[in-house]
Amino acid sequence: MTPITTTAELAAFCDKLKGQPFVAVDTEFMRETTYWPKLCLIQAATPKDEAVIDPLADGMDLEPFLEILRDESILKVFHAARQDVEIFNNLKAMPRPLFDTQVAGMAAGFGEQIAYDALVRQMLKIELDKSSRFTDWARRPLADSQLSYALADVTHLAKLYPMLRARLEKEGRLVWVTDEMEGLTDPANYDVDPDNAWKRLKPRRHTAKYLAAYKAVAAWRERTAQHRDQPRGRILKDEAIDEVATQLPTDAAALDRLRSVPKGFSGSKFGPDLLEAVREALKNPEAYAPVVEKPKAQSSPAAGAVVELLKVLLKARAEDAGVASKLIATVSDLEMIANDDEAATPALKGWRREAFGEDALRIKRGELALVLDGAKVRVVEVRRGPRKAAAE
Repeated sequence: MTPITTTAELAAFCDKLKGQPFVAVDTEFMRETTYWPKLCLIQAATPKDEAVIDPLADGMDLEPFLEILRDESILKVFHAARQDVEIFNNLKAMPRPLFDTQVAGMAAGFGEQIAYDALVRQMLKIELDKSSRFTDWARRPLADSQLSYALADVTHLAKLYPMLRARLEKEGRLVWVTDEMEGLTDPANYDVDPDNAWKRLKPRRHTAKYLAAYKAVAAWRERTAQHRDQPRGRILKDEAIDEVATQLPTDAAALDRLRSVPKGFSGSKFGPDLLEAVREALKNPEAYAPVVEKPKAQSSPAAGAVVELLKVLLKARAEDAGVASKLIATVSDLEMIANDDEAATPALKGWRREAFGEDALRIKRGELALVLDGAKVRVVEVRRGPRKAAAE
């Protein structure tokens, strides 16, 4: 198998993709030791054409393929798309519109975060060869077996997509997937602006000094990781950011006393810059600190018990619908509903409200109850009068 290694070959292949209703896409990349993912291969396929593209080839310009990703008349099909989308977003080519077969599999009843090979096995009755799974995709040349393994990720994907779409349309669940795709293609989810790095973390306090230092140290780590092209955790661990913001060290001795900071950190190439970031933030913490909404206190001592009831309800309703519960609501969603009937959570909007949210509120109002019927939990309606409850 011969990959595409020149811009001219890529342009010719992309000409074939233009006008197609969809294209299946996958990537192979390396990022274990880097901040920025190193794109090593791109695989693309339609029912008629397929190719493996080598981004590492000398002189390769990916712009013809990036234009395809930006073309909103062509649907882009991925499986477990988030990291692929991140890569293409970094290349200024957000792949819209998008269809993620892993999310679709959750909506179609194939379980939580179904793997690609499992979906192929269940829907296409094909067993994938996994022998090249741990390939060093940055090494050249790649063997035919490795290229074939990579290409299989999209050739089968191009067959899966029409089947999954038809199944979801038949069951009236296609909108469930399209709602999820809006979030996947929101550039805010892939923001690498250092000043926003703190948003990916979980500040534990709400004082101005803490938040100012927290934001400053997170931004310093992000800039340093980007500049050195190293993973964030190799620069400074998340827990160290919290400890620095709590203890507010402004000199080397104070920094070295922190438990979560590596020994000798203050004397390293990183220490002085980190300390300077803290000192700058503390010059005017009220102005520098980000605005963080304090979590609402629980509405009642019974909120914890309500969350447990909602977990059982969610499992029951997910089983009734034949859909992965994670697609409907998360534990965080349940906690918000337990504390607030008008919580700003997706679980109380759109199809999720119909599938679960409305019943969650009725459970809180005492209008529904959960009954164990053998090994199955049933949701029953509570009626006033001689009969305590009757099956829905």
